[in-house]
Amino acid sequence: MRPLRPATAHRTDPVRIRFAIVLIAGVLALTGAGATFGTEIAAVDDAGTRLTLAQPARRIVSLSPHLTELVYAAGAGDRLVGVSRYSDHPAAARALPVLSDAFTLNLEAIRAARPDLVLVWQSGTAQRSRDALKAMAQREGFAVWEGESRDVEGIASTLERIGRLSGTSATANAEAAAQRAAWAALVARWQGAAPVRVFYQVWDAPLMTFNREHGVSRALAACGAVNGFGQLASLTPTVSREAVLAFDPQLILSGSDDPQRALAAWRALPRISAVRHGQLKGVPGDVLTRMGPRFVQAASQLCERVDAARATAK
Repeated sequence: MRPLRPATAHRTDPVRIRFAIVLIAGVLALTGAGATFGTEIAAVDDAGTRLTLAQPARRIVSLSPHLTELVYAAGAGDRLVGVSRYSDHPAAARALPVLSDAFTLNLEAIRAARPDLVLVWQSGTAQRSRDALKAMAQREGFAVWEGESRDVEGIASTLERIGRLSGTSATANAEAAAQRAAWAALVARWQGAAPVRVFYQVWDAPLMTFNREHGVSRALAACGAVNGFGQLASLTPTVSREAVLAFDPQLILSGSDDPQRALAAWRALPRISAVRHGQLKGVPGDVLTRMGPRFVQAASQLCERVDAARATAK
């Protein structure tokens, strides 16, 4: 008589083995493709809307230069299939189709790009255009993200949320942490510095500046600068030359491509401290106002300008 097999032993079933191999391979393939197995990919945008995606975004459209930069910094630049005019950084963005400008969204071109995620600048895009984009998104089945960053925390948070939606969180979160650390270092460097009265000229005719809510004004405050028009209600208020004379800035700044031309009219007013001390200066306006990943670097240059004016006032 042959000995009995132990109760726990059994013969190997080739069919079962093949089935198990196929099942495991399928699971691994889905996992590698970013499957969530019932868990939505979700993020809340700056308009308070909760966006959900079935899988990480693979075709992204950015409708503002600063959002284009943030997509690249978040590690999702290879997903971009369309951008806005003036999306010139990094260099790779210049080769992408232009689907909007400061005044118009080309809805037909956006639809033809077959996006699964469209990023739009909230305050920089007319409400009517945003409404039309959202209506098309409902018909075509893509998500619309509305962004509005006015400080470094907003930049960092946007990076993290873009990373979540595009499946590049490792890169995005690392960049967000670097942004926060660089800003903290800048604030610490200039904390306690003597105040400097600064007028930032956004435009010369009409004469415009920023209130305290704008990112540029937040950078100025970190540098120890005083914005005499920070209390005004509008984000970019129009002011009079007489009001600037009364404020008597020690530094007048312009983000124009040609700051010497933009600031030329002030040279006829030597009673202003900034004019007497030669403190009519240009700064990288495009980078400062974009509120993208290069903002802190540009803010550092801004602080050097403020500190130079501080030295002339001693």
